[in-house]
Amino acid sequence: MAVTKIKPIKSTLSKALDYIQNPAKTDEKMLVSSFGCSFETADIEFGFTISQALDKGNNLAHHLIQSFAPGEADYQTAHEIGRQLADAVTKGQHEYVLTTHIDKGHIHNHIIFCAVNFVDHHKYNSNKRTYYGIRNMSDKLCRENGLSVLVPGKGSKGKSYAEYQAEKTGASWKGKLKIAVDALIPQVSTFEELLQRLQAAGYEIKQGKYISCRAPGQERFTRLKTLGADYTEEALTERINGKRTRAAKAPKQQRGVNLLIDIENSIKAQESKGYEQWAKIQNLKQAAKTLNFLTENKIEQYADLTARIAEIAAENERAADALKTVEKRLADMAVLIKNVTAYQKTKPVYEAYRAAKDKARFRRENESSLILFEAAAKAVKPALIGGKLPNTAALQAEYAALGEQKEALYADYGKLKRKVKEYGIIKQNIDSILKIERQQERGKETERG
Repeated sequence: MAVTKIKPIKSTLSKALDYIQNPAKTDEKMLVSSFGCSFETADIEFGFTISQALDKGNNLAHHLIQSFAPGEADYQTAHEIGRQLADAVTKGQHEYVLTTHIDKGHIHNHIIFCAVNFVDHHKYNSNKRTYYGIRNMSDKLCRENGLSVLVPGKGSKGKSYAEYQAEKTGASWKGKLKIAVDALIPQVSTFEELLQRLQAAGYEIKQGKYISCRAPGQERFTRLKTLGADYTEEALTERINGKRTRAAKAPKQQRGVNLLIDIENSIKAQESKGYEQWAKIQNLKQAAKTLNFLTENKIEQYADLTARIAEIAAENERAADALKTVEKRLADMAVLIKNVTAYQKTKPVYEAYRAAKDKARFRRENESSLILFEAAAKAVKPALIGGKLPNTAALQAEYAALGEQKEALYADYGKLKRKVKEYGIIKQNIDSILKIERQQERGKETERG
């Protein structure tokens, strides 16, 4: 899992960039990378972009920190996740420097990106909505890389996010206890063994009406039941015996088809005849919707369904690849436009430098502009056509056209993604129905035998 936080940089940009690039923290700068700029001259390149800002405000950059749980991610994986997160946040329009620090017990990324984008020179709007977007993207990347993600459920209601973050990282006593219990459940066969293993791990156990635990250094005991509905003695016993899984956040009600309600795994179904009858009715409704879907899509055989799913999944992958290709081209073009503009604006300074009698003095007085020119000249060299710069207006027109193409591809990709999900649900429905039918057939055979 990874915890994220973001803060603005209003001054000392150069110091902040120097700090995150500290060789002692980044394996002698082996874990430093950048986009849209060179990390050695990032403060100067940020400054050039900021000078063209169309919006008011005193933010120079934003500092995003992504911290991983101890031992859960190696530094290469962490750095790659950081790069993907930075790309998702900046959308190929902001210069950024990414570093991965490995000098502490937990690996963490630092991403400093320019407050102004170099495409239309508007400022990044940092607020709750954009922050939650960052957090969700970080969680998504963690899932894709096999890292844990803790999702706040009902038990987190009323907590501040600072408390939730502390629990996620194990910084709170409750968070540490939850992690310890969750890790031990697959390894034990009884509730009593769970308590013994917790005790062996250093926890002090207090028996009584409610079971309580206290970690070394903790002042007060923590009742297991206060960790949430999945941590009562009864719930933990059921989890150990495989009769219960940790409750996930309830999904939003979807229109159309949905998963069949699994009566067997519902404790309520065992306790309430009324609920059981309601669940059976819902199963019948979902079965009818599944049948309608199969009829409308002319699917008669199970093999036809799996073939259709494979076909749609392949189409979805092709759409995703096309979208990534366009996004990569957009990012490359945005950087090229930025460098062409910087080259054109700083070339007069460079020509004056070449004509100056006292070149050393001229460089001291115009160092930033000369550094910008040299960096831009190096960047645009591969794009020169017959020794000339590409036409800026033509580049911007192509960029706009690619933007429209990206929107169209994104819409198609979204439709295919929903289709993949819908067909997946249908398959799960059918698998569930067939499973119930097989169980009923086995039951009848047992009765006859």
